[in-house]
Amino acid sequence: MKSKKFQKKVEDFWCQNCGADVVGNGYTNHCPKCLYSKHVDINPGDRLNSCQGMMKPINIETKDGGFVVIHKCERCGEEKRNKTSSLDSLSIV
Repeated sequence: MKSKKFQKKVEDFWCQNCGADVVGNGYTNHCPKCLYSKHVDINPGDRLNSCQGMMKPINIETKDGGFVVIHKCERCGEEKRNKTSSLDSLSIV
């Protein structure tokens, strides 16, 4: 079954890297404290990826006046880019 390109998912989660409790807003993809994410999506919000590896923040880039965090999966090596939030601690990477 093919999923939509983006599916809004409002989910709170516990960061498996630093232990922070994260309150999601439907666009939350990573922990604002350590910037780690989890490899759960094929397309944003679909939760169809079986990898489930931890996504390590490896870099931050500027884009359109904002920031994008680059994650690399510690299990399969896939890299993904995600917009940051004003709540994110960008001094980590």
